[in-house]
Amino acid sequence: MGAQTNGRSRWEQRYAEAEAKGRVRDADFTTLSGMSVDPVYGPADGGDTPENVGWPGEFPYTRGLYATGYRGRPWTIRQFAGFGNAVQTNERYKMILERGGGGLSVAFDMPTLMGRDSDDALSLGEVGHCGVAIDSAADMEVLFDGIPLDEVTTSMTISGPAVPAFCMYLVAAERQGVDITKLNGTLQTDIFKEYIAQKEWLFAPAPHLRLIGDLMEYTSSKIKAYKPLSVSGYHIREAGSTAAQELAFTLADGFGYVELGLSRGMDVDAFAPGLSFFFDSHLDFFEEIAKFRAARRIWAKWMRDVYGATTEKAQWLRFHTQTAGVSLTAQQPMNNVVRTAVEALAAVLGGTNSLHTNALDETLALPSDQSAEVALRTQQVIMEETGVVNVADPLGGSYYVEELTNKIEAEAEAIFDKIRSMGELDRDRDADGAIQHEIGPITSGLLRGIEDGWFMSEIAEAAFVYQTALEKGDKKVVGVNCHTDSLASELEILRVSHEVEVEQVRALDERKAGRDAARVTSTIDEMVRVARGDGNLIEPMLEAVRAEATMGEICNALREVWGIYREPARF
Repeated sequence: MGAQTNGRSRWEQRYAEAEAKGRVRDADFTTLSGMSVDPVYGPADGGDTPENVGWPGEFPYTRGLYATGYRGRPWTIRQFAGFGNAVQTNERYKMILERGGGGLSVAFDMPTLMGRDSDDALSLGEVGHCGVAIDSAADMEVLFDGIPLDEVTTSMTISGPAVPAFCMYLVAAERQGVDITKLNGTLQTDIFKEYIAQKEWLFAPAPHLRLIGDLMEYTSSKIKAYKPLSVSGYHIREAGSTAAQELAFTLADGFGYVELGLSRGMDVDAFAPGLSFFFDSHLDFFEEIAKFRAARRIWAKWMRDVYGATTEKAQWLRFHTQTAGVSLTAQQPMNNVVRTAVEALAAVLGGTNSLHTNALDETLALPSDQSAEVALRTQQVIMEETGVVNVADPLGGSYYVEELTNKIEAEAEAIFDKIRSMGELDRDRDADGAIQHEIGPITSGLLRGIEDGWFMSEIAEAAFVYQTALEKGDKKVVGVNCHTDSLASELEILRVSHEVEVEQVRALDERKAGRDAARVTSTIDEMVRVARGDGNLIEPMLEAVRAEATMGEICNALREVWGIYREPARF
């Protein structure tokens, strides 16, 4: 019996140590009726949990990264926002922070996401519509005006031109007088998921991976708290994948970035803590909880057993969650408040580290101030009123949840085997017959799967199966294929005026005219020179940004060096 109680004893010791260090909040951890509850629960007989389940704060972290759960620190409320120009979005950010948001998440407009300036012919009609327009560091300054960047963690959802956006963020911080080594935030940067699902790339995979490697090296040495990669499953799920596919494709992408760091000679224990993840939380409540628990477990095992990570932080999977945009309906949109609340609760019970809740009108337009506030309050009601912060992994040990967690893990492992096998096709072998991979075996499989369209076909098949079930009525969506009668009136939605684009282009023209043109040219020329070689591109790109070079100018200069990537036609 003594050996069986070791797990609980270890947890008790870790919890006591956290308490002694002041890492347990002074708060009311009782039920609504005043009943006291323990910080964690396990087998009633005092025995240990199964090895794959463990205890909170213990490898393989199925039950969470911290012994204290949310008693130590609740998840960060990080609302995703961006529309129109930097002034308008800055006002929304201040509203979010004033009403209790704990961090910011930047949504960029389509031209910015594609590395185009607002005055580019391809940007016509798109400026400020699906996010904020950012053309140069001056816009980034305005975006965060009055928001001290060394005190607020900021996430930026951008991948193709992530590195130029990051440089603009650093320059905005410098202009605030902030020590950039103190910055803490997250940059999405995940180019694999762009080829797999979202389709917002600039170049072929090789130059994108080169930029990502440069960024990893730079942040690992100079901005240690900053997370240069948020490996994103959200867009994979929104494209129609199953929960297991979302999990497996996302973690495989993460393994690819680990292999990239290792191929650069970086120490996995140093750079792996800078990797974070971004998942979707969909409507199948228990499946989503199981997915999050399996994600932590798989990542910890692979980091330790495959990639040699020895520290806890290098084995931890930290993740942000966004509720499922694809689950929102234009029909009876008030129902979306309920959907979002259920999805948010699943994310919390799965142990998310930060969370964005979608607004009820996001299927129709960008959120209005009122709907954005309701989305924010949804998280706050869950956090302050439901008692879910009282107990770490409260569903741990549930027969159903544990079985679902095991099943999703097994499905994911089968997909990893497939990706690895794809990476072995047509590869060179050394004298001993061992397969040679330029970066690593998972990376080779990812690139082969992208080239062959395998990921796309797997997602398309999953989406087709679900859509067929929906149209047959086997799957129900309230207000769409059942319970369609409604008294709801039409919503007032946010509309971005064409004047936003006109003013953004005017301001950009004025900014370009007022720059030191020779400095812009020389800094971009130096960046191009480094791009043609093998040096790290972050410093020369920073110099170009300091000279007020624009997003389009930087990306177009790199397009001249690396060309553009066109996805092969498939039928």
